[in-house]
Amino acid sequence: MELQEFTQNVLDRSHTVPVLVDFWAPWCGPCRVLGPVIEELAEEADGRWELVKINVDESKEVAGKYNIMSIPTVMLFLVGKPKDQFAGALPKYQINQWLVDRLPDPRKERLSSIQAKIQAGMGVQALAELEEFVEKNPDIEEARLWLAREQVSRDPDKSEGLIEDIKIGHKLYDQAEDVRNLVEFFRFSSEEFTEISAYFDKAKAAYQARDYDQMLTHLVNSMMRDKSYGNELARRVSIAIFHTLGESHALTKKHRPKFSMALY
Repeated sequence: MELQEFTQNVLDRSHTVPVLVDFWAPWCGPCRVLGPVIEELAEEADGRWELVKINVDESKEVAGKYNIMSIPTVMLFLVGKPKDQFAGALPKYQINQWLVDRLPDPRKERLSSIQAKIQAGMGVQALAELEEFVEKNPDIEEARLWLAREQVSRDPDKSEGLIEDIKIGHKLYDQAEDVRNLVEFFRFSSEEFTEISAYFDKAKAAYQARDYDQMLTHLVNSMMRDKSYGNELARRVSIAIFHTLGESHALTKKHRPKFSMALY
């Protein structure tokens, strides 16, 4: 394939639909393994993206322009530019996830809009939108995870069910584990009323009010009395909240020092 043809079939075309380019050669063993997998995915894509196969032996100028040092190399083009690439014969499920993470999806823009509403405190209306979105798009795991986190205080069983398929090795596993710790927290009930159980009750109420400052205060105070209580549940839930807020958040910076002191 000459550069002019590449420009037309890949760069220009990618302004209309994403184009996946498979750089290969007939003498390359891994290329022969990857080729049928990529072609099968292209058929299943049903026009959401298109595949262009380039024999590097016959297209040395194109391969040189994109610095193809080893094959197979697969490169995704969007609006005239390379978006990302991978090398080697990856399994089908891994390639599919790679594509899902990188292909434009209007549903993700809709999800971002709903998340922004929730973060802005629009409450019931935004949550109803998120529930409807998850019902219509159960394949978007980020949405299910977000909904699980939002409703965990009211329905921990449903939250757990939403993320039950996110297991170890999954890219969202750590976030799902944070939600599972919250599920355990809202299910937890002490057999008797104590000072620590009172801190837990106050922390639960603060979470429902989206008052992470007070929640962390009560959790850390409970750790100062007994950090092992409930199988170190306060520690695990505090870490989940720190993850939700992010390490640079003012509340994380405020409560981390006392949290660390409570551990030791």
